[in-house]
Amino acid sequence: MSVNTQKNTLALDGGTPAVTAKNPAWVRWGDLEREQLSKMIDQPSLFYWKGPQTALLIERFQQHYPLKYVMPCSSGTAALHAAVAAAGVAPGDEVIVPAITDMGTVIGILYQQGVPVFADIELDRHNLDPEDVARKITPRTKAIIAVHLSGGSCNLTALRKLADQHKVVLIEDCAQAWGAKCGGKPVGTIGHIGCYSLNDFKHIGCGDGGIVASSDERYGPKLQKFADKAYDRITGSHEVEVLAPNYRISEPQAAVAAVQMTRLNDVVSRRAKIGKLLEQRLSRIDGIRVRREIPGDTCSYWFCAFCIDPAKFTCDRDQFSKALVAEGCGCWVGYAKPVYRYPMFQTENFFAGHWPVKELGLTKMDYKKVNLPATEEYCKTSIQFTVREHFTEEFMEQSAAAIAKVARAYAR
Repeated sequence: MSVNTQKNTLALDGGTPAVTAKNPAWVRWGDLEREQLSKMIDQPSLFYWKGPQTALLIERFQQHYPLKYVMPCSSGTAALHAAVAAAGVAPGDEVIVPAITDMGTVIGILYQQGVPVFADIELDRHNLDPEDVARKITPRTKAIIAVHLSGGSCNLTALRKLADQHKVVLIEDCAQAWGAKCGGKPVGTIGHIGCYSLNDFKHIGCGDGGIVASSDERYGPKLQKFADKAYDRITGSHEVEVLAPNYRISEPQAAVAAVQMTRLNDVVSRRAKIGKLLEQRLSRIDGIRVRREIPGDTCSYWFCAFCIDPAKFTCDRDQFSKALVAEGCGCWVGYAKPVYRYPMFQTENFFAGHWPVKELGLTKMDYKKVNLPATEEYCKTSIQFTVREHFTEEFMEQSAAAIAKVARAYAR
């Protein structure tokens, strides 16, 4: 086999992998975190309330997100649950969400006995379609959760307009979108409540943790209580008025997260640069569709998602992805099924085989009948490409070349 033939033959078929560049080790924590943890060890208490580490985390968070009420939590899922509770979601109330998301987006809705109502996405932006959201709004709608998938902003201008028009709460799920902006404004500051994740896999993290924040006087003061057993830490009262879980962060988590906040700008800047480079290269490949960029928005690339056009290739998405992995690309099929097709939703097995709100006649929702065309197409054609701040431009260029190589090999 000649050298050229070897290079053009897919690695799956015995050819030479297109990606040979090696990335340096991914170093996320260092001396600054170690120093902060040492300070924490000298504290007499590791409890979050008025803890110096939690206070520092809040201060540094507000430097990026100027929101008045900030409650650090145990996870991004906890932040979302606290937001849904603060929004006043009651049994049978509906909350509109995308079906391309993590389970953490819908868990809080179900625990508040609310009803997740899945709306379709804009296929070219991978996020909630405001037009379909408008169609899904009913008198029972209490909130909309806008998930900024992969670090790309939703159309928040349209969603906020809808929320205000119908007097519903707009909650932003920014778990994958640290540092992202919509129209120049940080995501999480345009809706009524913003939720963030400090999970180990996010842009910045402390193993597990989250933040929920708001400047809205109707919801902001409730966030701390709904993440802390409804205890009023300001007055010291433990005479609880509502049911609320314990979602408190701890001082060790806050210490690491506070330092991570100082790294945020560099992490996002680097990811934005190499993520955009990859998308620009992929946009030139026939049969590949990348996320549509909106002027004034900033994507922070938790990952880079692209879709293949099945009519252009002789293989399906799974085979295409398998070939990319063999070429040395960091690709995976991340959202192969909409959330409404998960077994739990298909069987309504939410609470030991029961769904109380439906048994009580508070909803007629049947997830077996839900079918969202753009969402279904995304799940059949999308591929996720890992983007991390330590990736080199050489690696990204070679990865783009690998994707082009696979596209040529499977072209009709």
